[in-house]
Order: sequence, then structure tokens, then C-alpha cells
Amino acid sequence: MMQTLQIAFYRPNKNDPDTRIKIPLSSLNISEKLLPSKAKASLEREGIDLNHLSELFAKQGPKGTLIEIENAEERIVISIE
Repeated sequence: MMQTLQIAFYRPNKNDPDTRIKIPLSSLNISEKLLPSKAKASLEREGIDLNHLSELFAKQGPKGTLIEIENAEERIVISIE
């Protein structure tokens, strides 16, 4: 089964994501060009660069939740499944 990077964006006090993005790890190096601008802006605000993530997963990387970021406007969960 192909591993995917999953990025979920939640509104405050909501259990279901407002937006969910799944990116196959094999195409992570081109994914930045395909991301919706709103999702890209949220990641950039938190200092997350997908190019650096592709370097990390060039080898067999970790699985599960990598990071959860929550502020007054949204919650972002990044995981590998």
C-alpha cells in the first residue's frame, strides 16, 4: 500500500475537517504546486515547507501523526498513513 501524507484543516471546536488533503509520498516533491492557495497559506503561516518534508521521507520515514498545530483560527494535523 502506498503511503500518503495527510493534512487536515479543522475550524475551531469542530471534530470533522473543513479541508483534507492526501498526497502520495512518491509525489510529495511536486505537491506544493498542486496545493490550494488557502492550504498553502496556512502551512506557510506555521512555517511548514513541504519541500523539506520530501527530503525527510526520501527514506522510510515515520508513520502516524507527525504534528498537530492549533491556534484561534484553525487546527492543522499532519500525518503519514
